[in-house]
Amino acid sequence: MKAVIWAAVGAISAGAGAAELEVVEVKGRKINLVGDAVSSAQGVVGQEAIAIRPILRSGEVLELVPGMVATQHSGTGKANQYFLRGFNLDHGTDFATFIDGMPVNMRSHGHGQGYTDLNFLIPEAVEQLAYKKGAYYADVGDFSGAGSAHIQTLSKLEHNRLQLTFGEDDYQRALLMHNSGPALLALEYNTYAGPWQDIEEELDKLNGLFKYSTELGGGQLKVGLMGYDNSWNSADQIPARAVEQGLISELGSIDKTVGGKSSRYSANMQWKNQNWQLAAYAIDYEMQLWSNFTYFLDNPVQGDQFEQLDRRQIYGGELVYHNHPNSQFEQQFGLQLRYDNIDEVGLFQSRARQRLGAVRYDSVDELSAALFWQGTFKLADKWRAIVGGRYDYFDFEVKDRAGSNVNGVNLAANNGSGDDGIGSLKGSIIYQLNSEWELYASAGQGYHSNDARGVTIKQDPADGSQVDGVDPLVRSTGFELGARAYISDRLNASASIWSLQLDSELLFVGDAGNTEASLGSKRKGFELTGYYYFNDEWSLDLEYAYTDAEFDEYSADGDHIPGAIKEVIQAGLNAQLGNGWSGSLRWRYFGPRPLVEDGSVESSSSSVWNLRMAYDGGDWNVMVDMLNLTDRAAHDITYFYASRLAGETQEVEDIHFHLIEPRTLRLSLGYEF
Repeated sequence: MKAVIWAAVGAISAGAGAAELEVVEVKGRKINLVGDAVSSAQGVVGQEAIAIRPILRSGEVLELVPGMVATQHSGTGKANQYFLRGFNLDHGTDFATFIDGMPVNMRSHGHGQGYTDLNFLIPEAVEQLAYKKGAYYADVGDFSGAGSAHIQTLSKLEHNRLQLTFGEDDYQRALLMHNSGPALLALEYNTYAGPWQDIEEELDKLNGLFKYSTELGGGQLKVGLMGYDNSWNSADQIPARAVEQGLISELGSIDKTVGGKSSRYSANMQWKNQNWQLAAYAIDYEMQLWSNFTYFLDNPVQGDQFEQLDRRQIYGGELVYHNHPNSQFEQQFGLQLRYDNIDEVGLFQSRARQRLGAVRYDSVDELSAALFWQGTFKLADKWRAIVGGRYDYFDFEVKDRAGSNVNGVNLAANNGSGDDGIGSLKGSIIYQLNSEWELYASAGQGYHSNDARGVTIKQDPADGSQVDGVDPLVRSTGFELGARAYISDRLNASASIWSLQLDSELLFVGDAGNTEASLGSKRKGFELTGYYYFNDEWSLDLEYAYTDAEFDEYSADGDHIPGAIKEVIQAGLNAQLGNGWSGSLRWRYFGPRPLVEDGSVESSSSSVWNLRMAYDGGDWNVMVDMLNLTDRAAHDITYFYASRLAGETQEVEDIHFHLIEPRTLRLSLGYEF
């Protein structure tokens, strides 16, 4: 399948070669960015590469970003855990994600700052994913230290499609995609019991996408509606000692009543012509999440289960003007607005999903506005410079809704308001050796916002002790040297040497309702990507990422950053045969990482193989996915912390892990009409 990408270069290049509307045909990863890119660490992935890729969960779409790993430590309905460039991104901090111009990252979220839940995304409805690693792009602000991804959904189908998927552990999925003139409809329904021995996951997910595209006012207008509703039970991470003692199996659970439910409904508009680009969106979002990571550590009688709540509406948009006054210079100006009306964001003690009392319960209003500019200068025949800057302003207010919590602390003391602003400069110098090779030197400043509750906090909700709030905005500074090659429509390759420094990794901890201080950090690394097309039928891809990450200040605990991954390797052999057969065999290696600051405890590495085989017989097609092909009992996620099991008299520091799902077979039957 060839995906026709509307203004693809404009999507990945903020002003670099994007002053005019272009239609670029992308086949998988076949797009030549030599002469258009801002850095070596960006790219575009078309639907063909997405369609052939076997995935377990929707959030794994982000693994199309080279060096990115998406894991899970809880139920299928919870946001994935993401790792990139030495970051344990938790669920999205320091990596910005957008879908059809709408931000996915949640500010001041009930579970974690920057929470990125992609379960509302239908992978088959993705037209392209454009990624930009590093902080060198003027059009991206919050959460962009490690990079960003901009996902566009399809506007038109080659064929209408009905697909049914059945798999082990009662996996069932139905997909309908229908195109009628300028309107596109996609519906997905998914249920799943899961492989866990002590619980049934009981996933019940419904997704919908409606999109209308038309020409208007000399440009193209796209209007979209999205709806998502989901509920699930969770098999959370478990302590290694419980498995070693025979209390549970590796697929078992300690607390069998955890899980969650979430919904997201949105309306958005995008309009673009040769000079102007306008986007607007409105999002209604809810989440309730029940978790228990320490079991009976804090409350030996009723247990440590807690509920996290988030209910909000998000409104915002963007206006961008592209100007190309002469052949040597072009520029763009942009205005971005976002308002989060968070009616309820809370943390509650609970037992079997019944609330026992509030730890924190607030409402938050958070407004941000940004102005950015970027210019591209042709310095000579082979040299060009890209210079940009932006200014971001935040205003926020936190209001307590609980009065006092279960410990008798007057939480109204944590009420407050504030504002902050930050300016960022970015630039690249680019030398084009010829039509096939290009060299880059890039530098940029980025930032991430902190949870507004962590800024205004004055009393620890656990005991009422005095605590200091964190900075609203945290600076990051990055540098990169790189090269890109696009040779004979066969090889698409890039290499990067990069570094990134954060002033602080201070975060509001949603699981505890307080702030957790962290030192400044520095990261440096090397990345290599290559996509080679032997011919029109066979291709090979290889991605390697190495990172060295450490705190840049002395600490008696050590300078290792817990969860900072050192090595990621992804490789795939892909076939698109002319007789209707296609397939992809993929390997992902997730290297070991320190779990504590002194490096004395490390996670093990994990390695997983996935296979997809498909046959397209015209109107009818069949597809087989074999996930975790070798049935490797590796850890999807690993932590080290203290917990207490029932019957234990004191806390025990232990490895806690969540297993990669065992080998599973899924069969899809499709009909195109």
